[in-house]
Amino acid sequence: MSQQPVLLPYADPAFVADPFPLYRRLREEGPVRRAVVVGGMDVWLVTRYEDGLAALSDPRLSSDIRDASDPRLLERLPEFERESMMSNMLRSDPPDHTRLRRLVSKAFTARRVAALRPRIQEITDRLLDAVVPAGRAELVGDLALPLPVTVISELLGVPVDDRHDFQRWTDAMLVRGEEMPDPAVVDEAWHQMHAYLTKHLYSKRTRPGDDLLSALISAHDEEQRLNHDELIATAFLLLVAGYITTVNLIGGGIAALLANPDQLTLLRDRPELMPDAVEEFLRYDGPVSPGIARFAREDVEIAGVTIPRGATVLVASAIADRDPERFPDPDRLDVTRRDSGHLAFGHGIHYCLGAPLARLEGQIAIGTVLRRLPDLALAVAPTELSWQPGSLRGPVRLPVTFTSPGGERDGTPGPVQHTEGDRR
Repeated sequence: MSQQPVLLPYADPAFVADPFPLYRRLREEGPVRRAVVVGGMDVWLVTRYEDGLAALSDPRLSSDIRDASDPRLLERLPEFERESMMSNMLRSDPPDHTRLRRLVSKAFTARRVAALRPRIQEITDRLLDAVVPAGRAELVGDLALPLPVTVISELLGVPVDDRHDFQRWTDAMLVRGEEMPDPAVVDEAWHQMHAYLTKHLYSKRTRPGDDLLSALISAHDEEQRLNHDELIATAFLLLVAGYITTVNLIGGGIAALLANPDQLTLLRDRPELMPDAVEEFLRYDGPVSPGIARFAREDVEIAGVTIPRGATVLVASAIADRDPERFPDPDRLDVTRRDSGHLAFGHGIHYCLGAPLARLEGQIAIGTVLRRLPDLALAVAPTELSWQPGSLRGPVRLPVTFTSPGGERDGTPGPVQHTEGDRR
């Protein structure tokens, strides 16, 4: 199949704000499309749900970028990603992935995540206490950003005095803002974070605490443990899974509700729908766009299209999750939708380990906003909202108004329900 690759126009603010019309056209034109995405990377987009689901479980499609035939892909990676690739669970395949995930899972348990509920509620309320009297807020900077970074800092045992630097380095590495990243700034932030985590790891080895990093240090399986590089890579991976994607889930979820006031009213009136609503936010406009990269170990046929060995395959979850063959009326936000099964957290052996924590933070944060900030509305025209360019998607700022004073604290966020994704 010969195709001219379509260029995804990340320099176009209209596309960045709403990529879904182009995504819809690409899906309608064919199940597999060549495209040029952020960073000039030439990929094969898998645009339909069933094909994407199968591709994410196909062992012929590797997570290891060293299986890519284009050497420029490795060169384009920030220095820290090249250095940590051998130790990164996200970029490894079995048997290395199996060992790393098993060890990390021993420390990052469902019980540990569930125990965070009261603390997440406490942090959320404290952050909203600071803005309620004013009757206006910027919900990314005032809530969606500081909540996950506080949670992940506490999980990793980062002292309070170090958290400002910790967030600054993380923001630089994970590229929050309206502009594409400066590689030199990204690498400098990584070197500072690497030096800090190395020092922090030494401290936890000598004085372990009741935190995730201490648990990762002690995690073992028979005689196997995580080595230093694996611990650093895992800590960084937890930052990605537990920080920026959750920022985008919270900010993007609230933005979706503000654009769909009937759904906002319904969810405020029926808070028990919050677990399903969070799944719908992830399906409707998830925090990663267009999707998840894999690399063909051999020639692979997908939907009748032969993808050559070494090619980059992008399972376009943001496109597939609006496939009308899988989701009825897919371009409509519906917080009562029960059949989630979205691909926002991936599928198969690489299904996101941090998904339960992201869900919990999203449910508590958005539920508390709806409970405590009545008459919530955008403070600017929808066209004035700015969105992150590139592969991570979410509003950069979300200015809102509401009636002050807000509702009282009651410490009763909506119930957490297990979903199909938790059991994969």
